[in-house]
Amino acid sequence: MPLDKSFLYKFIKVTEKAAIGAYNFLGKDNKIAADKAAVDPMRFELNRIEMNGKIVIGEGEMDEAPMLYIGEELGTKNGPFLDIAVDPLEGTNFAANNLPGALSVIAISEKNNLLNAPETYMEKISTRVAEKNVVDLDYSIKKNIFNLSEYLNKKPENLTACILKRPRHNKIVTELRDLNVKIKFISDGDVSGALLVTDDKYSVDIFLGIGGGPEGVLAATALDAFNCSFQGRFLFETDKDKKRANEMGINDFSKKYELDEIVKGDSIFCATGITNGDLVSGIKIDEDNFISETLVTHKHSCFKKVVKLNQKIIR
Repeated sequence: MPLDKSFLYKFIKVTEKAAIGAYNFLGKDNKIAADKAAVDPMRFELNRIEMNGKIVIGEGEMDEAPMLYIGEELGTKNGPFLDIAVDPLEGTNFAANNLPGALSVIAISEKNNLLNAPETYMEKISTRVAEKNVVDLDYSIKKNIFNLSEYLNKKPENLTACILKRPRHNKIVTELRDLNVKIKFISDGDVSGALLVTDDKYSVDIFLGIGGGPEGVLAATALDAFNCSFQGRFLFETDKDKKRANEMGINDFSKKYELDEIVKGDSIFCATGITNGDLVSGIKIDEDNFISETLVTHKHSCFKKVVKLNQKIIR
């Protein structure tokens, strides 16, 4: 059953208030304070919504409050049962140092329609090409690039790959450079990185590499609305990680997840800029108003738009 479109503005307000909260801690070199400043208003706004909401992807377990913890129930307890994935402050380093790319992010689906992702790494690949078998986690870098090159009718040297700048990606980077592919490095924020494939204006053809599992689910929700492709595979480093995943219903530790296995049915995605980034502008102040930009998607209604809002400053 589709999510009511009236939820769109309500969830935009959730990430907008979280972004404004974090904005007050920009450039103050305090990641913890900035994160908490995003979490508190996000929780407050979520509790105002007519829903039976439950956090399926959050910032830890119940004993790690005040973060929005996995299993936390939110809303007025009236209304539909919804799964909620949150990252109140994606890019804590960006916010703490007032660098571009900090976001407040939320994804919503009906109950049991979002993959419960454990706090572990995920191998990922995404492109704007929705067709199967063009790119795949099981293909070599060379095969993925050649397939994408042929499909988009672009030479490999005219393709751009986005990847987190991490030592673990050195081999991938070497292979991409051997193919003469352009590389766009990002230092953090692999939700926004994955979403750069959604539009030609970002000049990114493929996103790949290893990042956070929860961030993969958040990105997949938006990519689904844009009719892009996404695959993910969890990488478990310890037996403890596997045990936690097993408790969350994951039994096949090497499974490759397709997009429709990560997010099912209808969904809503909101990402509000805290600092300026590729996707949206950050919070601005104009006289007595906060001005925000939020990338919003609603799969069922095919709504995909950057929404600009003014919020009166309370002094």
